Amino acid sequence: MDLQNTNLSQNKIALITGANKGIGFETAKQLLEKGVFVYLGCRDINRGKEAEKTFNQMGHQKVKALELDVTKQETINAAKDIILLEQEKLDILINNAGISGNIPQNALDTTISNYEEVYQINLHGVIRTTQTFIELLKKSPEPRIVNVSTSLASLTLQSDPKWPAYDYGKYVVYASSKSAMNMYTVHLAYELRNTAIKINAVCPGYTKTDFTNYIGGEVEDAGKRIIKYALIDNDGPTGKFFSEESNPETEEIPW
Repeated sequence: MDLQNTNLSQNKIALITGANKGIGFETAKQLLEKGVFVYLGCRDINRGKEAEKTFNQMGHQKVKALELDVTKQETINAAKDIILLEQEKLDILINNAGISGNIPQNALDTTISNYEEVYQINLHGVIRTTQTFIELLKKSPEPRIVNVSTSLASLTLQSDPKWPAYDYGKYVVYASSKSAMNMYTVHLAYELRNTAIKINAVCPGYTKTDFTNYIGGEVEDAGKRIIKYALIDNDGPTGKFFSEESNPETEEIPW
């Protein structure tokens, strides 16, 4: 079943955090191609403006860079005020901003400061941004939230010796921060179960970006996996965890 509702996409407004490069940039590109107005949430506004200019050169005008550092509430508030003034609503929130933290990471030696830095962005940043923009999302007839996750955050898969990535390397800080974000996704979906908002955790797959030293799958595929759930129709899922890379048949994977 095609989960995407593209009929109304040209009237939709999206915000993507960490959107000036990598998977965030590609996700923005694919949404722009569908006619969605995209706000690029960027910690470095100069890099955001460069990304906006690049999109303009591609022929996309429905795009605007905003300074948005998910660790700084004042920048999130300012971004919200701009979108409220210009659009009065938000249809799609993609919590994409994230970091891996210092590598290697192991359970016995990784410092608390490494945990704090990663959790501040990967978990607390998602919470700050979501709580701030929920008011604008509720003004949309079809509000969607996608929390960009990773299959490494699956407790079931990570503890299975038969899983291909079992010995891939234990990213204890990064993986646990995303596991915590997944739990936030579950609780948020439950709290919003009687609303029109649909929220899912989506793994874009191991992708060629600076995050992976440009090893992995194509960024175009990662973008498709995210926007699929950013544009689901009213019969689509909510409160689920998806990884097409890990489960090509149904895409849903265990928490």
